[in-house]
Amino acid sequence: MALDLNMLEWARAQFAMTALFHFFFVPFTLGMSFIVAFFETIYVKTGKEEWKSITQFWQLIFAINFALGLSTGIIHEFEFGTNWSTYSWVVGDIFGAPLAVEGIVAFFMEATFAAISFFGWKRVSKGVHLASSWLLAIGSNLSALWILIANGFMQHPSNEFLKFDIDTSRAVMVDFWKLIAQPVAQVKFLHVVSAGYTLASIFVLGISAYYLLRKKHVEFAKKSAAVAAAFGLVSSIFVAVIGDEHAYEVANTQPTKIAAMEGLYVGEKGAPIVAFGFPKNLPANEVTSNDQAFAFKIEIPKLLSILGKRNPNAFVPGLKDLIDGNPEYGIWPLSKLAKIGAEARADLRAYHEAKAKGDTAAMEAAKRDFYSVVWSGPNGLKLTKSDLIGYGYFANNNVNPDLIHPPVPPVFYSFHIMVGLGFWFILLFLWAWIAVIKGSFENSKLLQTLATLSVPLPWIATSFGWMTAEIGRQPWTVFGMLPTAESATPIALQNVQATFFMFLTAFVILGIAELKILFTVVKHGPKGAH
Repeated sequence: MALDLNMLEWARAQFAMTALFHFFFVPFTLGMSFIVAFFETIYVKTGKEEWKSITQFWQLIFAINFALGLSTGIIHEFEFGTNWSTYSWVVGDIFGAPLAVEGIVAFFMEATFAAISFFGWKRVSKGVHLASSWLLAIGSNLSALWILIANGFMQHPSNEFLKFDIDTSRAVMVDFWKLIAQPVAQVKFLHVVSAGYTLASIFVLGISAYYLLRKKHVEFAKKSAAVAAAFGLVSSIFVAVIGDEHAYEVANTQPTKIAAMEGLYVGEKGAPIVAFGFPKNLPANEVTSNDQAFAFKIEIPKLLSILGKRNPNAFVPGLKDLIDGNPEYGIWPLSKLAKIGAEARADLRAYHEAKAKGDTAAMEAAKRDFYSVVWSGPNGLKLTKSDLIGYGYFANNNVNPDLIHPPVPPVFYSFHIMVGLGFWFILLFLWAWIAVIKGSFENSKLLQTLATLSVPLPWIATSFGWMTAEIGRQPWTVFGMLPTAESATPIALQNVQATFFMFLTAFVILGIAELKILFTVVKHGPKGAH
């Protein structure tokens, strides 16, 4: 069955909907698990019942989110086998390994300690219960690590840990430990979990501020706000620091993404960052200057070169450089990449045709050419034809070269909204922390109002961050290896549409149910608090 492009778009929409809905729960789980462990640690150390009440209240909210996050995650993983079976077939040996480990961690470590933490208050000792809460927090974050190792591979499939096997026509793993240690995945993990800590801290701070505005549960709110302000300040600053490192990795592994994030069409030395702007949605071949690509913009000179290359005068390639090539900086044009990729695909076909005929000489010749080195770099880095096989899908002269990079406006706006909100969180936590230290948080109505109004903002920031990462990777499912259009399952359009609306209905019901439960819990407040 030929792949219907309408089906592809519906499959992408379904996956994006599921991912975003699931991601509403993930960062909250990551952050709240540690905040609950902090509160319980204070309770065990002090022996004061008020800290137990605080712990149990926030643990109840964490438990509600934890349960729904688990259910949506299961749906998410099933979609790899339903709508994206070609992707699962080609890269399943690599992508499946960290997912399998994540499943073991989630369903054994997390489930075990979640049961003790949620239901063991009267059944186990304080020490055992506290240990369970900390192990639940660690297990939740380890689950995220394995998921982001899998996602890091999709962002940067390095031949240090994989190769495209000519016999099976699949990507296979050659070094599991290098897969784990890949820098892209590690900085992505740290960025995501610290964003989760920030999100949970904003939630606790905002709900505490809400209670103070209503003059309810005052002592509970003051103590909760103190912990949230301290944890949130450290976390939000760390998000910015590791975000800088993340951007550096993106600039050096996914240059089309960093160019789209900043609306950079024409490469520049000492490239600026656009602090604020309105990019136009223009084909790259129509753009002759970066000023032309914006209706309005405010720039910070040289900052993109510092961010992406650690050199204020370094050259950062734009989208035109990445499509047309730039010999001065050793950037190959798309046409050359596509030609080499097409040759790799031809070698793959020739190998299997020779194999079917039993022609070992032809098989060896095709294999040698398939794995022949086309580029050598420092530190023993090498690029073979097989590494560029994905570009062969773009060898057709009728393919629009603008399809090789992500759409600029959605990536630009997603990135800048995320960054702008990130700086607001730092300011809010700093303000709150100073107010807590001075003892003025209880009386600062403006701060309490802003903290309360900020509760939904980190969900917006994390969602836009995820959109930056995933839309910015397009048109690839696995960057440079497997295009999204070649990854989907060739199934009937109506099947995808039917499941799309089934999932949408389920998510709306689940979302309404969670919000109603959360609002009810917050309205009633903690038991025994004053």
